[in-house]
Amino acid sequence: MHNELAETDGREITLVLDGQQRLTSLLIGLRGTYTTRRKYARKENPDAWTKQRLYLDLLKSPKSDDEDGESDIGISYGLKFFEHMPRNSSDHLWFKVGAILDCTSDDAFYAMVDGIIDDLPKELTRFEKRTIEQNLDRLYRVVWKDDVIAYYTEKDQSLDRVLDIFIRANDGGTKLSKSDLLLSMITSKWKGVSARQEIFDLVDYLNDGLDARNDLSKDFLMKASLVLSDLDVTYKVNNFTNSNLSIIEDNWPKIKKTLEATLRLVNSLGIDKETLTSTNALMPIAYYLHNSGQTLDGTSAFDARNAVLVQKFLLGSLLNGAFSGTSDQAISVSRGLIKETLRTNHDFPASELISGLARRGRLASFNEDNIHSLFEISYGKRNCFLALSLLYEGQPWGTTGYHIDHIIPRSLANRDKLMAMNIPEHKIVEILASVDRLGNLQLLLGRENREKNDTPFEHWIVSRDEEFVQKQLIPEDQSLWSVEKLPEFVRERERNISKRISSQYGRSLPLE
Repeated sequence: MHNELAETDGREITLVLDGQQRLTSLLIGLRGTYTTRRKYARKENPDAWTKQRLYLDLLKSPKSDDEDGESDIGISYGLKFFEHMPRNSSDHLWFKVGAILDCTSDDAFYAMVDGIIDDLPKELTRFEKRTIEQNLDRLYRVVWKDDVIAYYTEKDQSLDRVLDIFIRANDGGTKLSKSDLLLSMITSKWKGVSARQEIFDLVDYLNDGLDARNDLSKDFLMKASLVLSDLDVTYKVNNFTNSNLSIIEDNWPKIKKTLEATLRLVNSLGIDKETLTSTNALMPIAYYLHNSGQTLDGTSAFDARNAVLVQKFLLGSLLNGAFSGTSDQAISVSRGLIKETLRTNHDFPASELISGLARRGRLASFNEDNIHSLFEISYGKRNCFLALSLLYEGQPWGTTGYHIDHIIPRSLANRDKLMAMNIPEHKIVEILASVDRLGNLQLLLGRENREKNDTPFEHWIVSRDEEFVQKQLIPEDQSLWSVEKLPEFVRERERNISKRISSQYGRSLPLE
């Protein structure tokens, strides 16, 4: 997945800024091979993969697919990949496309055509021979004669100019990372290590080398380097000056340790590739760890208290999108607040961050205006775990296998079963609309969830003590503990959830 360094050996190099994928496709068809996996074969089996070359069926008459009502791709040729030279028949005459490169002159081309025609079976019709000649002539002209590749040579060496073209040329197409250009520049400036290899290695390690899987990009690491080095947080070429690159290079060993500690901390909270909806929300946490010298991975009272503060801030930020969109100002404000509070206090400044971001229109907490939006999060949505995590301060979900469980089992909220219970249609509709709501969901250890299975809730709950009922915010009214009362159960439990979240974020919210 990573490009290998190319040895120029003193040759002059022309760099392809845009169009590399198209040129690669042309080279595969003309000179290279296409590696594919055999159907149903296992990826890890080396014998499952085959290298195939491109062939042209000279007997297929070029035509517009529109004539047959098949598609709108225009002229269609008989192009196909094969592992070995395919066998010819009365319907197919295969020609390896790359062989056209041997025709370095018109004389060489006509000699090749004459040889192919002379070897044809005598029963071929005049139309078929004409089709073969037309296909070969078209291939020869498109490779050797026609100016079919349009290009523009940019001689300005300004990286900002190159980057501007790079981004505009790909607008609406494949989004190519800004880091691809910046990495080349940084690698040429760093003296002690290869920036490209260092960043690739760190991305791979943070994504695949920790206890949980993550999904970080090169862009995240490079922006984090600006943030942690107290440089302008805006991710643009102008900020990667020689002096700034020198600062980042000096800080690089500490930056790597900080980012690893940050990911280990948030992973311990159960937040990983599947649930981290904004990597920018990690920046304040990383900056705090970087400047406080903490990792918060111990069992001390300080670590436990501050891990809860980090969880509170991160969940509020992710669920409210505090760092979504253009978040440079939010990151910069957060960095300033952390720097200021660390002068007198080593705790993670969750309250200061929440208040400071709120003054700039970025919510990282919950109030009467936004808390009810939590209850629009239902089972199966990516942020469902985040919303449920609000109910369990300090619970290390990342170190235990958890399940998102339906309190009243979903299997009981079945239309056929409900109809058999003579429940009215309007009530059935309410029950079915309530079963996947947040008010009917809880986090359980995987072992507990397997034990619970589809047991009716009123039977399973008697095996749990009062502390469990309070922790899961189960309504005290036991008459609601049945599938018939599911809508009422959900409404009551969502009131309990509102109360708990309001107390955690220090606000008294009006309840309906």
